[in-house]
Amino acid sequence: MPPPVKLAIIGGGPSAFYVASRLLSLLPLNDTVSPPLRVHMYDRLWAPHGLVRYGVAPDHPEVKNCTHKFDMTATDPRFRFFGNVNVGSTPFHSIPHALHLPLTSILNNYSHLLFATGCTLPTLHPAISPSAYCIPALSLVHWYTQHPSHSSPPALDKISHLTLIGQGNVSLDIARILLTSPSVLRQYDVPEHVLEVLSRSTVKHVSIVGRRGPLEAAFTTKELREMINLPEASMIPIEPALLTPPPGVTPTRQQRRTLELLQKGSKNPPGSTPKSWSLDFYRSPTGLAPPSTASASDMASLTLAHTRLDPATSRAVPTGETSTLPTSLVVTSLGFHADPETAFFDPAMRHLRSSAGRITSSEGLALKNIYASGWAANGANGVLASTMIDAYAVTGTILSDIVPPSEAVKITSATSVLPMGIAPDKMLNPHPDLDGLPSEIVHGINDGMVIQYDDWKVIDAEEVRRGEALGKERERMGWKEALSFLTLSAPS
Repeated sequence: MPPPVKLAIIGGGPSAFYVASRLLSLLPLNDTVSPPLRVHMYDRLWAPHGLVRYGVAPDHPEVKNCTHKFDMTATDPRFRFFGNVNVGSTPFHSIPHALHLPLTSILNNYSHLLFATGCTLPTLHPAISPSAYCIPALSLVHWYTQHPSHSSPPALDKISHLTLIGQGNVSLDIARILLTSPSVLRQYDVPEHVLEVLSRSTVKHVSIVGRRGPLEAAFTTKELREMINLPEASMIPIEPALLTPPPGVTPTRQQRRTLELLQKGSKNPPGSTPKSWSLDFYRSPTGLAPPSTASASDMASLTLAHTRLDPATSRAVPTGETSTLPTSLVVTSLGFHADPETAFFDPAMRHLRSSAGRITSSEGLALKNIYASGWAANGANGVLASTMIDAYAVTGTILSDIVPPSEAVKITSATSVLPMGIAPDKMLNPHPDLDGLPSEIVHGINDGMVIQYDDWKVIDAEEVRRGEALGKERERMGWKEALSFLTLSAPS
């Protein structure tokens, strides 16, 4: 029988749960052939499920159905979840209540390690820095999903025109939330304090700006169709010439559907609704000037370079023409990257150094028993289905190391060290105490600062109960409220 396996997974999002689920199912409990196995998951967020809870738009509840599978995974007695735990060399600054766990404590207590830490930081636009008039989209998403980073609510009662930079699904999510009546959103997983702010919103128009054209837009036809069918907003018509493919270009099926939707336009005729939105193609920001006076009605000035596609590279290049767009607030939605403080971060790729699911050294050599999956390994792209496929592939890699490894895979750690100067193959414990925990976690559990999955299910049930009382999907708790509720509901 192979030696015991004790896997630490850093991260508690979909990729982490898909790996855990797959590994536990392929090495069944009480199977005499399988090695003794433990899977311990650590997440800096106190609630599990990562982007499913804190990234999926609230009016897309069907996307969250995967949590049922994750709940089943958590019933396996070999699995444990530890939330509100930040693993790393320094505490995570934006979640001050998270328990700090040095990476060395993981290495000392586990035989295998998987990074499923995702891409948690927004990519900023080089020409417009964050300011009172420019914020990353992640701030808005964190606000309406009640992320533990405590994003402040936007001053929507002082905004009439909002500009989104980037034409991906996140931009359309934000635009849709801002252009949908709170009475419609109330049935979904939208916190009451968010609905209250939305009810005071004065946003009348949302511009969605992209540096390339409709054939290159990153949003899906599903998201576009939802925008087109908004009941209280209409789309500004797009110049017909922009919706004609260039000579020699044959659109894909999805591109044809996008062009057809854009040609048809929104369900509501332009000018017939109190709110509107536009897709502004071939525009790239070059600067943002604040209002000339302190009047709340004055707008900032967003300078846009007009662009065209270079036929040879398909890159957007400036034409030399510019225009100015008056706007109350700019929201940049240009994707995400991994935290540079994460071990094995690759500055060039902006995610962790990995190949075929294995963390690699700076020389490109695979490190023994250390893996990466999901956005942490591949960058911020793909949907839940592609995340699951990738996670299952990484699970196969882990399994190949549990049984005698393939001669074709060269695994080494001799020339690579962690940031604190520790060679990982010297620290991962080949003979761990299967049920032992790092001392910091033991103390954190005793102090009530670490959330385990049973704790989460108690909170989950209460959130759903509170939501049902309000006629909605759920009413979320923040950290302090969840902690207080667990204390009050604990057996005496």
